[in-house]
Amino acid sequence: MKKAIRHILLAAISIIAATATISATELHIIPEPSYIDLEAEGYYEVTAKTRLVVNDEAWNPAERFSEYMMEYFNTDKPMRMGKRGKGIKIRIDSCVPYEGYELTSSEEGVLIIGGSEAGIFYGLQTLRQIIVTRNGKVPYGFIADEPSLAYRGVHLDVARHFFGVEDVKRYIDIIAAHKVNRLHWHLTDDQGWRIEIKRYPELTEKGSMRKETLIGHGLRPEWWDGKPYGGYYTQEQIRDVVDYAAKRYITIIPEIEMPGHAQAALHALPWLGCEEQEVDVWTMWGVTPEVMCAGKESTYEFLENVLMEVLELFPSELIHIGGDECPKDRWKECEHCQAKIKAEGLGGEEQLQGYLVARIEKFLNQHGRKMIGWDEILDGGVTPTATVMSWRGIEGGIYAAQRGNEVVMTPMKLCYFNFYQTESREGEGLHIGGHIPFELVYSWDPFEGLNPEERKFIIGAQCNMWSEYIKDMETLEHMLLPRLAAMSEVQWATERRDENSIRQRMESMRKFYDACGWRYAPYYFEGRK
Repeated sequence: MKKAIRHILLAAISIIAATATISATELHIIPEPSYIDLEAEGYYEVTAKTRLVVNDEAWNPAERFSEYMMEYFNTDKPMRMGKRGKGIKIRIDSCVPYEGYELTSSEEGVLIIGGSEAGIFYGLQTLRQIIVTRNGKVPYGFIADEPSLAYRGVHLDVARHFFGVEDVKRYIDIIAAHKVNRLHWHLTDDQGWRIEIKRYPELTEKGSMRKETLIGHGLRPEWWDGKPYGGYYTQEQIRDVVDYAAKRYITIIPEIEMPGHAQAALHALPWLGCEEQEVDVWTMWGVTPEVMCAGKESTYEFLENVLMEVLELFPSELIHIGGDECPKDRWKECEHCQAKIKAEGLGGEEQLQGYLVARIEKFLNQHGRKMIGWDEILDGGVTPTATVMSWRGIEGGIYAAQRGNEVVMTPMKLCYFNFYQTESREGEGLHIGGHIPFELVYSWDPFEGLNPEERKFIIGAQCNMWSEYIKDMETLEHMLLPRLAAMSEVQWATERRDENSIRQRMESMRKFYDACGWRYAPYYFEGRK
């Protein structure tokens, strides 16, 4: 009953917020909270000496907040933490929505109540923004907030260009500040295999290194750099990153590409291919015809063995199997694939891929996990239990939702942050192509084309960062920010975005980025689209 009453009250104050004399826009928080009610004057000042009053159940988010404040106040002394006293009080109450929080500021201090540790963490991220952008002064008032979407994702491709552990952790810190809760980690592709698999050491010994890298657009010899390039994560490093993310309430979803985008694996283990021919780790971008053989049982044994080690490293319920851009030419010529099609009574090569995907999903389900894949997994037929990541547009997501599949929307023309940020491209350097300005991201409706019944199958939205032309952390941050702020409002505040206030709030967010030392692109702030 208590929980029901609280939900009714939050719904009521959300309606009142529309006519409140002091609105969320004046506090300039991103993503925008559900409700803010500020008093006319007065503030509580947070300093490096402010005490954190917290019970054991919320100790981790409090520790993370202390680390952020140490950085902001430029001190090597963590904030004092204890179970009694005045200052910033933190507690969990199951009557608050699970990822939601309530923040109250008064002359007595700041009180944050979260529905979970994650809710506390998000409330502290809001408090952090206020402290940084208002010089430690937290206005007296009340904030109630919760996210619109359960899955709030950001993707990182480390196969085409490799990012070390410290860079990935910095990336995690950036997305955590935007209340993101999923990191889709793209670990294998044609251009490199980046995860240690102990059963197949050749995957990293051979498959993690390519001879050179394409640095231009096209196929002219002078557009390759002529330099060997590689890198991979040990299983110990993977565990470290997964733990680091978990302490910031981000679940890492690993992607192991199959059956296409596998030329690095084929270089390491030629017997994975239809003809077992030797191929190099690919030095180009795009789609190669070299794919895993879907007709040989040894391929399925390999995939299951790899996934067993992946499952030990990643607690995520969702495991990404890729499934995209898989040419079928090799399968048409392969006696093993044609024999499998005949033996299983399949209608052709598309259904052969569907057969592979279904077998892998069954394997994951047997081990307590769920499969997620790019929307091509729909082409060969897919079970209603698979989660679909719709990237070729919104049509795949709509089709999947109509079938009852859960969907993460991430259409390329709106969510690929490796695309240019301005139409002129002036000063942006060389990138893959396309054009996605901040404003386009902000105006995106992830529920477009869906009726109310279908909308419930859209569990989230995600932006993707493919690294063909993103070779260092500075460029990565430049491409991510400030567009991630627009995406965070799509994910967290889907129905309450305000195009009239976003530019003013982004000026405040820019101050936050500066304080954190994050290297964002200037184009949006310059008025360039």
